[in-house]
Amino acid sequence: MRSGRPSITHDLSHDQIIRYSRQIALPEVSGAGQRKLRAARVLIVGAGGLGSPAALYLAGAGVGTIGIADGDIVDLPNLQRQVIHTTASVGVPKVQSAAAAVAALNPEVTVEPWGRVTEENAEAIIGRYDLVIDGTDNYPSRYLLNDCCIHLGRPLCHGAVLGFEGQATTVLPGRPPCYRCIYPQPPTQGSVPSCEDAGVLGPVPGVIGAIQAAEAIKAILTIGEPLSGRLLIYDALSMEARILRVSADPDCLACGGGR
Repeated sequence: MRSGRPSITHDLSHDQIIRYSRQIALPEVSGAGQRKLRAARVLIVGAGGLGSPAALYLAGAGVGTIGIADGDIVDLPNLQRQVIHTTASVGVPKVQSAAAAVAALNPEVTVEPWGRVTEENAEAIIGRYDLVIDGTDNYPSRYLLNDCCIHLGRPLCHGAVLGFEGQATTVLPGRPPCYRCIYPQPPTQGSVPSCEDAGVLGPVPGVIGAIQAAEAIKAILTIGEPLSGRLLIYDALSMEARILRVSADPDCLACGGGR
């Protein structure tokens, strides 16, 4: 039985106290943490397999503003793993479908829809948020988000999945290593198959996306130990997870390895 300081909830409404009661009961969160979540602004890039659970869990937790960036429309094969969308959403822009799902779950959350994040607009979009969740599925986008978040001083929660495996890490401002330290160069074209070619088990991005959401909440509340400097690897077939310690690259083009 844990004990903690009494939760201060005087500026939370009655409905908010009830909605978030299981979370407020945690001493690490309490009413003060709930207010931090309400004031937080999180950008999710990619409303697919990773972004779906991340958006739903952050909305459920009461993150006040969630930006969702994606330029695609919902396609029937998406529904096997992209749980924020429904059959009725097929043919609808993913940001529109995701915004509707978030509103249905928690109407108090403000959703800001964006199209595709590119080199031309990345800084302008990311600069509006406190933290970024990388739910993309390609290396150019991952490097772009990594570099831009380091430049702007924003935490980045990275995730990736393929087949029965997934991985996650968190990049914190001023605390190497970053994504480029782990993967200095993208793999050669064709050497790593896509999910479309190799397949992916639906629950795997659900697990990794939930981990990204947990990392984001921890960062907002400054609690726990983030996955900074660590790469979590999850294998659904063996139901094992392992964590690899990763080192900063002193020659990293993005973070400089802490030089």
